[in-house]
Amino acid sequence: MEKKEVAAGIDIGGTNTIFGLVDREGNILAEDRVITSHYDEIEVFVAALYEKIQLCVSKAGKGIELKGYGVGAPMGNINCGTIEYAAGLPWKGIVPIAAEFRRHTSLPVTVTNDANAAAVGEMIYGGARGMKNFVVITLGTGLGSGFVIDGKLVYGHAGFAGEIGHTAIRPGDSNRDCGCGRKGCLETYVSATGIKRSLLKIMADSIQPSELRKYSFEELDAKIIHDAALRGDPLALRAFEHTGRMLGFKLADVVAHTNPEAIFLFGGLALAKDLIFEPAKEYMEENLLSIYKGKVKLLASELSTQNAAVLGASSLVWSELEA
Repeated sequence: MEKKEVAAGIDIGGTNTIFGLVDREGNILAEDRVITSHYDEIEVFVAALYEKIQLCVSKAGKGIELKGYGVGAPMGNINCGTIEYAAGLPWKGIVPIAAEFRRHTSLPVTVTNDANAAAVGEMIYGGARGMKNFVVITLGTGLGSGFVIDGKLVYGHAGFAGEIGHTAIRPGDSNRDCGCGRKGCLETYVSATGIKRSLLKIMADSIQPSELRKYSFEELDAKIIHDAALRGDPLALRAFEHTGRMLGFKLADVVAHTNPEAIFLFGGLALAKDLIFEPAKEYMEENLLSIYKGKVKLLASELSTQNAAVLGASSLVWSELEA
């Protein structure tokens, strides 16, 4: 009997590393995790992760064949197979993640950042199937982005192309320090942490009543703001309006640079739907050059938020094998 081909999709996060065995149709046949923060040395981490993946393959039975490993990670560099200066991970500096895997396997190992993995996943399994030019924006704790032009993911000379989260929306804005060390980055406005910062400023500048005033800084998060907006809280609605407008303004620049068929929004903040989509679409259209107006779709990702990171990482293997 012919074996079912699967790829190991690996999503490395600061707390947990989640992996799954994924077939070419995007079905996750098995999955598990290791606790990233338990491993101070990359060699020990990769050895433990590899062993757990092999155990997962063994449990899945003799009917599957593992074809390779796709790794999505913060600051993953596909050119070098490295993770470079990722602030949220236990290992500092330049981490040779692919080389460490190759100490255990001869199968292909592909590494990229998590937003690029999401873009490849959208192209293979999601709403971008059949599209040659599109952009994926991931809206979580930070803001990531992946660009596909003429059917190919754009990596750039050093492997880090497309970091629009760290382009300035308000250059020199001293009120929005960014974790990258700069000021006024888009990520400081358009992200789960960014909308919280915007809401706190709105509350400080207003005397309008809001149910959100009862929360301390530590308690407040994007979900609380979202839930309040759905109940009609005026300051929560203003925070979403502001966040969507800032995103739309920057998306108009993205369209000018890449002329995409569609822009997909993915991640926790995108689940707010019209609260974020409507102002983003309105302000993008308002700031577009006339030749682009009405020609770019702003869409929700069709990837499941629960499995997208694993799907996106696994899809790197199929892209590599078919290249």
